[in-house]
Amino acid sequence: MAFVCMVGFAAALAKATLVPSPDSVDLVHTNLHPGRSLRTYIDQPAFRDTVQQIGGNVLLGAPFGVLLPMLVPRARGAVRVAVVTALVMVAVETVQGLIVEGRAFDIDDVILNTTGALLGYVVVGRRLGHALYPRRRHWWHRWTRRGTQPPPAA
Repeated sequence: MAFVCMVGFAAALAKATLVPSPDSVDLVHTNLHPGRSLRTYIDQPAFRDTVQQIGGNVLLGAPFGVLLPMLVPRARGAVRVAVVTALVMVAVETVQGLIVEGRAFDIDDVILNTTGALLGYVVVGRRLGHALYPRRRHWWHRWTRRGTQPPPAA
């Protein structure tokens, strides 16, 4: 089920980010300076546009934080989720900037997407990942507090 959701999310991500926008060609500029686009978003006169830009990018990353720990047990952990999400989003932004007309690379989008993935992981993904893949008991747990606790009931 998680795999089907990830495939669906990948299709939605591609549709949302890789669709050409020829009308925006003159308005779009590559941003390699963290915070520059965020300031632009915040300084917009319409609060709705600010929420749409920032919230949309955060929401776009959240499914990674939820689905990644369910699909790849070794990707559990906030740092791993952040790194994988950031790498994927850098790839998406690079494709946007190089291939898609009317779109550009924006480092702030990567930061917001990664923030969304971390929020998704903390709120839901961590619990789901541990529910599907309980922690292993290693040999050194014999001498630790964790090794003396009885195993959880099935």
